[in-house]
Amino acid sequence: MKKYIYTVMLVLMVSIVAQAQRMLPKQKGVEVNTGVLSTDKIGNDYYINIAMTVNGKKGNYQLWVLEYTHQYHNYKNLRIPQETYTAEGGWSFFLLGDTYKNITLNVAITGVLGYESVNGGEQMLYDGAKIVSEDNFTYGAGGRLSLETYLSDHFVLLLQGSTKILWGTDMKQFRPSVGVGLRFNF
Repeated sequence: MKKYIYTVMLVLMVSIVAQAQRMLPKQKGVEVNTGVLSTDKIGNDYYINIAMTVNGKKGNYQLWVLEYTHQYHNYKNLRIPQETYTAEGGWSFFLLGDTYKNITLNVAITGVLGYESVNGGEQMLYDGAKIVSEDNFTYGAGGRLSLETYLSDHFVLLLQGSTKILWGTDMKQFRPSVGVGLRFNF
């Protein structure tokens, strides 16, 4: 019985501490996200990114992201890889949430710069076909809608939907994705 009482007391103490200060201005955080690109080939096309956040006022924060995206395109019996490396920077704005910031809904607007490689830069295929898409530097804009919930004062779970609109590419310009992430606030 004592074990249960101690467990309940520990949970209450942690929940009281979990209501401590959150989203302090100038507080920094590091997050890791992964997810799938919104295509009909779920499981083959994915992204992974690492981001840094710097909190501003009223639940807003700066967002700096490095991302790697990998997807395949089918040609006969081949899977031709496309890899995209991007860097993003922008702001995330607080939309909705409770007063303690336990759960928040944020929208982010970013600028995007990157590099895209199709088939590792190799344009000729085994059957003599030539890939007309070339490796390119890309640029554009991005947007992200994220549902964020604090697991503790330092750990935040993120569920997000995002999209990028890229120019300078021979492939799709509009690239939506969905994913999950974890942020650690220092």
